[in-house]
Amino acid sequence: MKIRGQRECRECGTQWSYYETGAVSCPNCDSLRSRGLDERTEHTDAPAALDLSPARSLVEEEGLSEALEDATERCRTYITHIGFIHAGELTPLSETYLAATELVYSARELRRSMRIDDDTELYLLSLLSGADEGDRPDPDSVPHSMRTARGLACAGAVDDYRRAFSWYLDEHPDQQATAVLQTVSEHARRIEALDGDVDPVMAEQLVSAVRDLRRYVCTGTETLSAARSRLDGLQ
Repeated sequence: MKIRGQRECRECGTQWSYYETGAVSCPNCDSLRSRGLDERTEHTDAPAALDLSPARSLVEEEGLSEALEDATERCRTYITHIGFIHAGELTPLSETYLAATELVYSARELRRSMRIDDDTELYLLSLLSGADEGDRPDPDSVPHSMRTARGLACAGAVDDYRRAFSWYLDEHPDQQATAVLQTVSEHARRIEALDGDVDPVMAEQLVSAVRDLRRYVCTGTETLSAARSRLDGLQ
């Protein structure tokens, strides 16, 4: 969606940024009458913060399953606000987005399970404790029971990101980057077709590849070859 995000109130003259606040009304007088000061720019992001402290408080009171159900709803709300295009710029794929996505898949996996072992419980508690701060457990620590959740989360988050990335490349054409992004998409679909059942280290390689590609496109950093190498390692 293209908008004029720099606003000026027609009533009192106050200026503000919709890009930063997501507010359509004047922060000074609450008037809805404003005019845009800039050109229309693609903007799909919305101000969003993930707070899982209420979910964590349920672990002692209601148990891990209830805590994860609460966390899932909070994570889904957070995910819907993240569009990756902020005032025309492609934002990074954050650890918080990845962790929130993994919590959603992990809760689903837990619902399918007949029982939960100690390793799985410790892993889920670790994920829940740090997800809103962008702190995910290392791929080497993923128990076999959560392997598919980790794989699907990485593939799903990368695919969400790929759609925004594709728009960005339409606006800032780069044939080499477009070709690499297509390979990223193919690997994400392959992981999804395998129901996420891949080595978690390989799933993380896909995340790292799309991040390398973004750095190349947005900052000019020489990371295109690194992205290609990571993807070659997934063959």
